[in-house]
Amino acid sequence: MDPETLWSERRHHRGRPPAHTREAVVATAVGVADAEGLSALTMRRVATALGSGTMSLYTYVSERDALLELMIDAVTGEQRLPAPTGDWRADLAAFAREQRTLMTRHPWLPVALTGRRTLGPNTLKALDHALALLAPSGLPPRARTEAFALVSGFVASHVGYEVAQQQALGRSDDVREFVASNARYLAAAVGSGAYPHLAEAMAADGAEPPDADETFERMLARVISGLA
Repeated sequence: MDPETLWSERRHHRGRPPAHTREAVVATAVGVADAEGLSALTMRRVATALGSGTMSLYTYVSERDALLELMIDAVTGEQRLPAPTGDWRADLAAFAREQRTLMTRHPWLPVALTGRRTLGPNTLKALDHALALLAPSGLPPRARTEAFALVSGFVASHVGYEVAQQQALGRSDDVREFVASNARYLAAAVGSGAYPHLAEAMAADGAEPPDADETFERMLARVISGLA
């Protein structure tokens, strides 16, 4: 996979004009991944969804890995980029929330990002915007890049965990019964006195565990507070 060719605006086709656009192929692939997960993302599956022959896909993209790079950049273009306010911590938190929204919309994205090898134009635009948000922090340019990577890594890891939990619960016969049973099990475990530090932490959270949004906000605040 050649990044210069992958992101080039000039793509030459030999023979008859292609029946589809590369953008249509990528959008179809995103739809497959959204509905069925990355494990279902094959050139054959995308071709079937597109109503095309498998070999014809290579007119638009050289291989599955290249297609995945294009998919990552395409959905990154959906992310809203919050306007800077001058409060870099608040701005970075707003950016992270938009990342979480994007990754929740496309649950395959956190896993795909771990294998990303190149940055497309939408990704570069988002990165540049994030670095502009961090400018008032006073951090050196390289440190700003590292700070952004740290926050983005946290978001991807957190959403990946959320998605895995949702999928696991979705496979259970009765989600409510499982949640109630698990709560009783944990209450008995910490009540035994064998896990005093865990008992202290759970007592501090109160009887009701924090919801997913509250947990994300708490952890995000801790990550950002440690940047400078």
